[in-house]
Amino acid sequence: MHDFSISQDQSPDILYQDLISAARALTDGEPDAIANMANVSALIWQYVPDLNWAGFYRLLGDELVLGPFQGKSACIRIAMGKGVCGAAAATNQVQRVADVHSFPGHIACDADSRSELVVPVCKDGKVIAVLDLDSPLPDRFSVEDETGMTNLIAAVSNNLG
Repeated sequence: MHDFSISQDQSPDILYQDLISAARALTDGEPDAIANMANVSALIWQYVPDLNWAGFYRLLGDELVLGPFQGKSACIRIAMGKGVCGAAAATNQVQRVADVHSFPGHIACDADSRSELVVPVCKDGKVIAVLDLDSPLPDRFSVEDETGMTNLIAAVSNNLG
């Protein structure tokens, strides 16, 4: 069992430093990517406020397929380039969307979601998955969240695929 000391009431920098340390502790030495994705999504769900979904979509062939997550039931398959997740996977660029209803082609898996942050997961320079975070709050995700989640995924990406 893991018991982490995560500073939720501190600055975003401290929160993400703590999350990165915890994610490394959870994934180091574990070869199973699905188990590692499950623990990372649970960690994020537990410590990042104002989320209604946190999880992964894995790139299988030419589409994203639902992976481990926390939250409501979700879309199972997403075509490359479609929606926020598909855009992140196709371009290998983080997508931070303040209002998902204004994103062309947004896929509404949960009508309560208002903002979204999607971070590509790369291994050997290729996208293998995306981390998808949804919030019921408009404009929930800041530049600090984008940087923090990008650094978290970079720190554990070799253990996620």
